[in-house]
Amino acid sequence: MPNVIINGVGSCIPEQVVKNEDFLNHEFYQENGEPFPYENDVIIRKFEKITGIRERRYAKPDQRCSDLASIAAKNALANSTVDKEDLDYIIVAQNFGDIDDQSNRIDIMPSLAAKVKHQLGIENPKTSCYDIVFGCPGWVQGAIQASQMIRCGDAKAVMVIGAETLSKIVDKHDRDSMIFSDGAGAAIFQATENPTGGFLSQASRTDASAELAYLAMGPSFKPDLAGNGNKFIKMKGRKIYEYALVNVAEAIKTAIEKANLDLDDIDKVLIHQANEKMDEAILLKLYKLYGYEPDVKQLMPMTIGKLGNSSVATIPTMLDLILRGELEGHEIKSGDHVVFASVGAGMHINAMVYQVP
Repeated sequence: MPNVIINGVGSCIPEQVVKNEDFLNHEFYQENGEPFPYENDVIIRKFEKITGIRERRYAKPDQRCSDLASIAAKNALANSTVDKEDLDYIIVAQNFGDIDDQSNRIDIMPSLAAKVKHQLGIENPKTSCYDIVFGCPGWVQGAIQASQMIRCGDAKAVMVIGAETLSKIVDKHDRDSMIFSDGAGAAIFQATENPTGGFLSQASRTDASAELAYLAMGPSFKPDLAGNGNKFIKMKGRKIYEYALVNVAEAIKTAIEKANLDLDDIDKVLIHQANEKMDEAILLKLYKLYGYEPDVKQLMPMTIGKLGNSSVATIPTMLDLILRGELEGHEIKSGDHVVFASVGAGMHINAMVYQVP
C-alpha cells in the first residue's frame, strides 16, 4: 500500500479588502424582518469581539469561483514536482458553484473541477474531474478521498481544491454576512514508496436531524426582498457553536487515536476558520479531553482576523501561508504532525492527521 504525501500547495487570496467599517451604512434586519434597535457601529463592535474578524477578502465582480480555484491550482502546480498531465483526479470542494452576479443563480454544470481542468489546459483525458459538496469541511473530505484513492492503488496524483465566492451568495441585510469571504486553496496529494510521513488517519461524521437546519438557504431578512425568489446563506450561530463545541474535539481525538498518537505529538491543528471564539473553545475542549494544560495560540494558527470565513478555502489557504513563511509565529517542518479539522453545513465534521515527510 503506497503512502500519501502532499507535493505542492497553492492559494488564491482575492485583492479586494473589505473592512468592518465598510458595513457602517448597511441596512441590517433581524430574522423577523424588524430593524435592529441599535446602530451599526454597535453591531459591528459586538461582531468583531465574537468572531475576531476585522476584515475579509472579496473576489472581483467578474471573478467566478472556478477562476479562483484555477489560480490556486496553478500556484500549487508551480510549487510541486508533479506535471499537470499526470494528475489522475481533480477534486473541487465547493458549495455554490459559479454564481451570476446579476441573478444570484448558481451554475454547477459543468463541474467546477472540469472548468479548472480547462483553464489549466490539461489534455490528458484520464484526468477525471468532480466536485464535492460537503459544507465547510469539503476540502478536508476531498483530501481524505484523495488519500484513500491513492492508498487503494486507483491514483498516483490527485489535486484537491477548496474554493468559494461567498460574497456573492450572502444576504447583505443579514449581519452574519460579515462573516463570509472569498478565496481558494489547493494541494496535490501524491503516492510515494517512502514509508516516512504522509497521511495517517481520518475521522468523519454527519448529524442530519435537527442539525440539518443549522446552516441552510433562505430568503433575505429585508421584508421587501423576501419574496423575490433569491435565497442566501442562513445560519443559526448559537446552535452551530453548541454543536461544534460538543462534537468537533471528539472527532479530532478519534483521528489522533487512529494514528496511534497523543495530543502531545501534534504540532499544529489547522482548523476551519469559522469563528475565532468557537475555534478556541473547540481546542480548549480538546485539551480538556486529554487532561492537558492548553497552549492554544501555538498549536492553532488563525487567519480569520484578516481573511474572514472562506469556507472550504480556509484550511488549504492557511497551509499555504504557513509553508511560505507568511503566517507570523508559525512554521511546519519535516516530521511535524498536523491535524486538519472542520465543521459545517450538513452538519458535517471531519479530521485528518498528516505527518510532514
